[in-house]
Amino acid sequence: MKYIIGRKVGMVQVFDATGKLLPVTVVQCEPNKVLVKKDNKIVIGYEKINAKKLTKPQQGFFKKFKSDCYKIVAEFDCEDTSKINDTLTTDLFTKGEYIDVQGITRGHGYTGAIVRWNFKMGPKSHGAGYPHRYQGSIAFGRGGSQGQRVPKGRKMAGHYGHEVVTTQNLLLLEPIPKWNVLLILGAIPGPKGGNIIIKSSVKRPLDKKEITIISKEIKENILMANEKLENKEALYETNKAIEEKEAKKEAQIAAQKQAEKAKKDQEAAKKDEIKK
Repeated sequence: MKYIIGRKVGMVQVFDATGKLLPVTVVQCEPNKVLVKKDNKIVIGYEKINAKKLTKPQQGFFKKFKSDCYKIVAEFDCEDTSKINDTLTTDLFTKGEYIDVQGITRGHGYTGAIVRWNFKMGPKSHGAGYPHRYQGSIAFGRGGSQGQRVPKGRKMAGHYGHEVVTTQNLLLLEPIPKWNVLLILGAIPGPKGGNIIIKSSVKRPLDKKEITIISKEIKENILMANEKLENKEALYETNKAIEEKEAKKEAQIAAQKQAEKAKKDQEAAKKDEIKK
């Protein structure tokens, strides 16, 4: 798992080899410092800050580990060989890698339900009053204790934005270690100057080679299953033919026995008539 903390600089336009325009986000990632490593966890600091701007508990945290004070501190799951006081730079990431970017979206303040949840507007004709941008009734149930409260999760007007959002499977076009910059294809959450966290992709999309391999395996499995079905059908047909032959033989034997018995009965009847 790779991880680094950075700052969103802005977006630019880049053209690829075929002349296609690509929207690219520029992220500035100054070297991060490893502060703590314990129990498969790692704590990273980003952007040095004067200790006077921190609270005493925060200052005590950095004094305990005898390190400089940092504005942003984040904890990650550790699976690498990094040690305390190591620096993490953009050299960790490679071109063409898929990453997940986590940031805080832009805040829009207190907004109505139409802007916040994309509700439909009310009628605009004359005599409608002023329900153009109202969200409508929030009542539910049949009254009593049900109608005297607002259910949890009800979509209403309120604070819009300023939420932690993760955008997955973004393509890293190119890291520039000289300037500590990462060029990421597409948009990422947060305003310009916002702090973001970049991690290795958790749900990495499949490459063409992997897709071809999986498709071949699926085709082979389908062929094997079809062969098994055909074999089962052939065995069933052979068994059915054998059973039919045996049934015919049994029927013929039974018919012969009945005919012999009928003959014997006729002969016995003739003998009785002769005696009389």
